[in-house]
Amino acid sequence: MAQADNRPHDERYARGWAKLKEIDGHAGERVIEALDPIAPDFARLLIEFPFGDIYSRPALDLKSREIATIAALAALGNAAPQLKVHIEGALNVGCTREEIVEVFIQMAVYAGFPAALNALFAAREVFAARDAQES
Repeated sequence: MAQADNRPHDERYARGWAKLKEIDGHAGERVIEALDPIAPDFARLLIEFPFGDIYSRPALDLKSREIATIAALAALGNAAPQLKVHIEGALNVGCTREEIVEVFIQMAVYAGFPAALNALFAAREVFAARDAQES
C-alpha cells in the first residue's frame, strides 16, 4: 500500500526535477542543494509543487510562466535571489534581455520605481554574469 502512495509522489518529484532543470538549470540545482542540509522536506516540496504541479500545467508555455514569475518577484521587491534565478530561467526558456527589461519597466507602474530599479539591477547582474561565462 505504501508503494502505491509513493508512486504519485515520486512521479511529481521526477516531473518537477525535470522541469526545474529545464527552466533554471544549474542555478535551480544549487538552490535545492543548499536547502538539502537544512530542510530536505522543503527542498522536495519546492520541486514537487511549483515545478511538478504548476510549471507542468499545459495552459501556459514556460516563457509566459517565467514572465509572470519575474514580474511577481520584481513586484514583491524583497526576493532578489529568487528573482535572479528566475531571470536566468526566463533567458533559458526563450525570453530576450529586452523582454525582461520591459517586464521590469512595466512593474514601475504597478509596483513602483524602487521595485523596478531593484529588478533592473538584478537583471544587469545576471546579464553581466552570463556575458562573462560566454567569453
